[in-house]
Amino acid sequence: MVDNKDLSNYCNNYLSVDNFSDYCPNGLQIEGKSEISKIISGVSANQDLIDKAIDEKSDALFVHHGFFWKNEEPSITGIKKNRIKALLDNNINLFAYHLPLDAHPVVGNNIQLAMRLNIQNPTPIGDTLVWQGEVDASIDEVVRSVMNITSRTPLVFGRKNEKINKIAWCSGGAQSYIEHAIEVGADCFITGEVSEQIPAIAKENDIAFISAGHHATERYGIQAFCQHLSQQFDLDYQYIDIDNIV
Repeated sequence: MVDNKDLSNYCNNYLSVDNFSDYCPNGLQIEGKSEISKIISGVSANQDLIDKAIDEKSDALFVHHGFFWKNEEPSITGIKKNRIKALLDNNINLFAYHLPLDAHPVVGNNIQLAMRLNIQNPTPIGDTLVWQGEVDASIDEVVRSVMNITSRTPLVFGRKNEKINKIAWCSGGAQSYIEHAIEVGADCFITGEVSEQIPAIAKENDIAFISAGHHATERYGIQAFCQHLSQQFDLDYQYIDIDNIV
């Protein structure tokens, strides 16, 4: 069992949240009970996940996508009101970690993807959120690996049926970061989403682009992080995946 404020301080330090300028507040977003012994994690704080946390009698819910995003309507009405009310009524703490969880070198979304895709020598590209590494595989083999870990068929553009040696990736909605992959000479770039202009950019730069799903590429960081917390503080822990095809 751990105090929610102590847990918050530990998480903030472990993920170095002060080093990030983010689109949302990182850390304890909704305060619940002070003593935490059971935690649940998931990708996004939607109503289905909150309801599952309530059913499982969780003391805290950890997510990658929480509340209070920049430029969104600040009023707590409608969907947001229903979600926050459910957490408060059941005294559940909500912890959310966005960019710090993408970037972390041990439990982050990007390093966790590298481990599952068997990418060698993974490292960030400069001070960006994009990572680079090495593989020895064909495009088809990389696509099959992505399918295996995401349980979905990705969209693939650009270079086809050629060997991949240098690969770059960034979880979530990082399609515009393809420019970083091109700058370092990557043969392939993997991310979660795709925009209208991306197929042409990939073709014109002879780089494979794999859109593997925003949700699907950000499942693993929150799991690794909460597994770490469960061991660190002897907490009961469960990951719940709310299916999302995008």
